[in-house]
Amino acid sequence: MTWQRIILDLFSYGILVYSIVLLTCYILIGIYSTAEIRKYLRDNSSADFKVLAASTHLPGISILAPAYNEAANIVENVRSMLSIHYNTLELIIINDGSKDDSLQKLIAAYDLYKVNIFINEQIPAKKVKGIYKSRNAVYNKLIVVDKENGGKSDALNVGINVAKYGYFVCVDVDCILEQDALLKMMKPFLEETKVRVIASGGVIRIANDCTIENGKLVEVNLPKKFLPRVQVIEYIRAFLLGRMAWSRLNGLLLISGAFGAFDKEIVMRCGGYNVKTVGEDMELIARMRRYMEEHKLPYKVTFIPDPLCWTEAPDTYKILGRQRNRWTRGTIETLRIHKIMFFNPRYRLLGCVSYPYWFFFEFLAPIIEFIGIVGFLIFSFCGIIDWQSFLILLGCILLFGFLYSLFAIFMEVVTYNQYKKKNDVFKLVLTALLEPFLFHPFVVWSAIKGNIDYIRKKNAWGEMTRLGLGSGNKADAKTNVINHLEMETAPRDQSKFV
Repeated sequence: MTWQRIILDLFSYGILVYSIVLLTCYILIGIYSTAEIRKYLRDNSSADFKVLAASTHLPGISILAPAYNEAANIVENVRSMLSIHYNTLELIIINDGSKDDSLQKLIAAYDLYKVNIFINEQIPAKKVKGIYKSRNAVYNKLIVVDKENGGKSDALNVGINVAKYGYFVCVDVDCILEQDALLKMMKPFLEETKVRVIASGGVIRIANDCTIENGKLVEVNLPKKFLPRVQVIEYIRAFLLGRMAWSRLNGLLLISGAFGAFDKEIVMRCGGYNVKTVGEDMELIARMRRYMEEHKLPYKVTFIPDPLCWTEAPDTYKILGRQRNRWTRGTIETLRIHKIMFFNPRYRLLGCVSYPYWFFFEFLAPIIEFIGIVGFLIFSFCGIIDWQSFLILLGCILLFGFLYSLFAIFMEVVTYNQYKKKNDVFKLVLTALLEPFLFHPFVVWSAIKGNIDYIRKKNAWGEMTRLGLGSGNKADAKTNVINHLEMETAPRDQSKFV
């Protein structure tokens, strides 16, 4: 046996073992998520959220919405958030040093004036230039904070300092929330009596090509373009399957920055959002969980499978690549900051299951897949590939990925069934067939570039061009340029297969 054959065998068996372990994890995640979704639907089948909405005993919530250069849609988006069904609520818009006329439009639309409010700056942040409230009693829940530019994390920290309630919900200002989103999001905080719920996440859905009128979603449509449509499947896999399973295990390590609820006291004990990472959402959850574990405090991080928040997904490879590059860097930063938890029994399930899973199957997966592709090309050039074994392995992996996507589509249909039009399911199935060839390789390459940029210490967010979800328009109505506050929409987990 030549040394080339020995290297090939070691390489092949290594890839095979890694693939089997990863696919086994996906099967277990699918099983766990199914049980958790059934439990959630059963427990909430008789819940009357209309009665809950009128209750005066609900805990107060502060909605924190950072905004940077959002003049195109900010007035309608604020109006949409003000119409959310919740009794004790304040909406805090943090204008993060916008260079356009976002602030002026808000002042004119909501009759705002500057007020003197003491800010208890428990979390260090950039300077606040002014706080505005409305003269109109109809908008008494609205607070607009004007501050120096510092990025999304810094804007959220300012919002936390200003917030007066014990719970806060962070949202992207250009997201569309369901009217009962906060009621469903807060339900776990109210129901759990044995442990403290420190954070809760919600499902993010794709709003591309949906009909938005007056800041409200009035018609759900499947995206026409391939890239947003394939992300519909990706989001279903990640949220409806992946995060439901991790929620059942109480091992959830990520809540999307586009929509999440938090216990403000625990967040402030942990020092707020980390302004030195581009993955501030994942890093905060890791830090909060680490804090609870180190202080031996019983806690839980929950997840709501209801479609509560709709947002826009990238529809070009250029924007998608920047997004996935940044997610990769954010994941690496979080894993590096909290490396003490890696297989550390002190952190129980967090250290022995959640963190290792993210390290081996979220961080390493694209690297191993890329190495596999490069190795395949080298061995092919050397003429030592066992083509029969290779094609069988490749076929099995592609088949599993397709079946897993079919299962995710099936779970969507039998649960929330948002895409009811004729041929929508067929289009999703066809998209799932094309995903391994037109979408997945690009995502892997973007992750590799993210690793390279991390090594090069590149920390920029990059300019993001997005289509606005404007009033009375389809999602492709107008163009909105977002610099460093590009929305955190995607799952970052269960979005790929090796």
